[in-house]
Amino acid sequence: MLKDLQRLKQHWGGVSDIVDRWLEERRELLVKYCDLIEVHDFDSANRAHGDKLQSFCEVMVDYVSVGHFEVYEQLAKEAKAFSDSEGLKTGADLVEKIQPSTEAVLDFNDKYLETDDLDTLAADLSVIGEALELRFESEDKMIEVLHNGHLEQLQKASSASA
Repeated sequence: MLKDLQRLKQHWGGVSDIVDRWLEERRELLVKYCDLIEVHDFDSANRAHGDKLQSFCEVMVDYVSVGHFEVYEQLAKEAKAFSDSEGLKTGADLVEKIQPSTEAVLDFNDKYLETDDLDTLAADLSVIGEALELRFESEDKMIEVLHNGHLEQLQKASSASA
């Protein structure tokens, strides 16, 4: 039983590492977003503006991809391992809430990969900022429901076996 507990801690501790790295990527995304919104007059001839925009898009798409293809999947696996059907339902509902922001991110990325016209960038950054804010709220709830609740279960099991 103790070996099973240690194995679970190692495995779900790995999920904590994945979540921690992902949240660090979120921090990087927010830094790049703030760098862009500080520019008031975008100029497609200004190489720095284009570089900042490209870097932001790359980090944003990477962040969204890791969320969908790594983090959400690991959180769902954890909930299944703990037979947390209520958490899985909540997680699925949250993924549905997140989906519109995924589409907004991909549309934003596609638009600015295909154009040097930065006339609407300030307005588009405002829209994407709002979409990201809603996304982060749902992701934080997902982490709380599908991961942090199970950490408490692990701690209780650890205390009981000690």
